[in-house]
Amino acid sequence: MKKRLKAYNITIKATSLSRYKKSYPLINIDFVDGLEKNIKEGTILNLYSTSKQFIALAYYARQNKGYGWILSKDKSQQIDTNFFIDRFKKAIKYRDDFFKDNTTTAFRVFNGEGDGIGGLTIDYFDGYYLITWYSEGIYSFREDILDALKSVIKYKGIYQKKRFDTKGKYLDDNSDFVCGIEAPKPIIIKENSVNFAIYLDDGAMVGLFLDQRDVRKRLKTKYAKDKRVLNTFSYTGAFSVACAEGKSKDTTSVDLAKRSLPKTKENFEINNIGNQNIVVQDVFEYFKYANRKKLLFDIIILDPPSFARSKKMTFSVSKDYVKLLKEVISITDKNGLIVASTNYANLPKEKFKTFIDKAFKESNCRYKIEEFFSLPKDFRVDNGFLEGDYLKVFFVRKLT
Repeated sequence: MKKRLKAYNITIKATSLSRYKKSYPLINIDFVDGLEKNIKEGTILNLYSTSKQFIALAYYARQNKGYGWILSKDKSQQIDTNFFIDRFKKAIKYRDDFFKDNTTTAFRVFNGEGDGIGGLTIDYFDGYYLITWYSEGIYSFREDILDALKSVIKYKGIYQKKRFDTKGKYLDDNSDFVCGIEAPKPIIIKENSVNFAIYLDDGAMVGLFLDQRDVRKRLKTKYAKDKRVLNTFSYTGAFSVACAEGKSKDTTSVDLAKRSLPKTKENFEINNIGNQNIVVQDVFEYFKYANRKKLLFDIIILDPPSFARSKKMTFSVSKDYVKLLKEVISITDKNGLIVASTNYANLPKEKFKTFIDKAFKESNCRYKIEEFFSLPKDFRVDNGFLEGDYLKVFFVRKLT
């Protein structure tokens, strides 16, 4: 066990005390006093009320969400290997059904504050584990965390991603391999019996967003059959593959990134799917093309990044989603389905719903919301921190 820094005492503001007593897990600079500039990453914090009552134990870590996370309400709790073993055992037990399901071999094993340790996630890919560290603070516990993880799991290999930048930017250390046996390039995992290619040591992302598993399954099993599908901001084409597996008439995948073409082709090939359309183009430019050609689609998937920049424009969900949705509405056939999705945590569900309403009103169209999806079970959410339930997906039917 690594020798820890001396603990530091901070005070919860009286106006925020009830929030922390209800298990709010984030150290928010607006809710506490005593966070000085010289506190080192990974320092244990003792949180007290203004009346000197002990409230919680936390660790200091600057990241895009705040300044650290609550770890325990037990003042005597030692933050050591045994502490992490206990948390990991509970997280794995919660996901027991996932480990037993041979139709899905990729899922989240540990989801940050949802499993009791904010700033840390662990994903499972057919025997390989991927740890993501979201601050230098949590990384300072690396030795204890790795020892704990190794003691409670059987693994082929362990990988890591570092996102120490205050905005969560990925830090490239040449190799993300930690220990065990290096993974094949790619690993072929299954998700609801559909194959996907995963690369654990190829930059910030691995090739599949696990949080959209339930959405892909619903498209495959309920909506895709005999439909013309447009998948925008398609990345590696996962939604397109799910729809093709659901017997769609055809799919078109559009993404600006050049690497989306070979990655999407690969995912089709490992599922023995042929004759699909893959377009490397700015999505807004594709909308112009589709309108000129009078193309119409039965299903359009709209899952843009929260922020994106191309040579011609900068896109943000909060400012531009309505405009984007209007473009989609214009090329959606009558009774067609729009899958309107965002992972922008600072956009509440009800606010996002107003974006949909505004876009349809300005397009002089009526609509009906068929279904709504948020995070799947393995992306466990802390009830005291509902901001962690960041995913919002509406299935919207265009009526006229």
